[in-house]
Amino acid sequence: METFNLLQLRRQLNVKCDSVKKDICSAYTKFKPKQSEVQKFYPRVDTTWPDLDPMTCSTDLPPPPLFRSLVDPEIQRQSVPTSNTRTTTASSIHLSSDACLPSTLRRQLNVVCDAVKKDICSAYTAVLNDNKAIVISFRGTQGFLQLIEEADKSVFQSQSPWVAGGKVSKYFGDAFNTLWNAGMKDDVSSLLHKNPTFEVWVTGHSLGGAMASLAASYIVKNGIATGDKVKLVTYGQPRTGTTPFAVAHDAQMAYSYRVTHNRDIVPHIPNEGMEDYKHHKSEVFYKESMNPGASYKVCSSADESNDCSNGLLITASVSDHLTYFTKDVSQWGEAGCN
Repeated sequence: METFNLLQLRRQLNVKCDSVKKDICSAYTKFKPKQSEVQKFYPRVDTTWPDLDPMTCSTDLPPPPLFRSLVDPEIQRQSVPTSNTRTTTASSIHLSSDACLPSTLRRQLNVVCDAVKKDICSAYTAVLNDNKAIVISFRGTQGFLQLIEEADKSVFQSQSPWVAGGKVSKYFGDAFNTLWNAGMKDDVSSLLHKNPTFEVWVTGHSLGGAMASLAASYIVKNGIATGDKVKLVTYGQPRTGTTPFAVAHDAQMAYSYRVTHNRDIVPHIPNEGMEDYKHHKSEVFYKESMNPGASYKVCSSADESNDCSNGLLITASVSDHLTYFTKDVSQWGEAGCN
């Protein structure tokens, strides 16, 4: 059993220290409180972190094989790949290579989703015949990560109503709608028409995780596929919408997981409560290691649980955001998923 090193944060400072590269320097002060003080001020946070057996992890939801398959080398080739975060070429997906998925690519779409930064959003649809599933995968973008590093809150201050309920970041909503209307809607409809019994697996990393969340919700709300047929797994997903959005999303599908790597900064942006932003269920939290067989915790009792990453006081790691299951997400596709 490992001690959960809970530290009391005094303050974190972020300043621009390179005007040319627009780099952000950061520092914080902290102290370690007594064990009794931890329980006094943070009664919901357990000060020990037990090792969990992922095969017997107690949860009221079924174990999510989509992310477990990424951990287990025996079935790694059956996993849903997260699109490369920086490249936009279809070759980076490697759907047909021996190192990746034995799948049929329908189409990859690339659209300009940020006119100011000239950022490109990308997604693809594919068919996994062996798994009887249609895959919708969204790529993260370098421009979005730059906004996070610059602590640019404009991404979250403007909101738009969401079809299933509540409001979502207009930045995320516009990005999803642009891809959806650029051909994804037709591709998904065509694939489901040809494979009416197949499940719909939706995935994405970072900004791609937010768009994946919206895609799954949109598909269920508009009757394109039923909630029991849609499976959502995201990685490093930011808070995407308001509390009513999270509540509506929870009611739409049972198989919805947000995988978080240790101190990944992005799942904690924007700050909880800012403009009423809140995560939907359920979080799968890997504390530190994501090596094969690493323990994790599933928090499904609440949308925001201090038992998972929300219980960490310092969550400012870009490195943890870019590395999932020991893979550099920005390079994995280009390397042939090796």
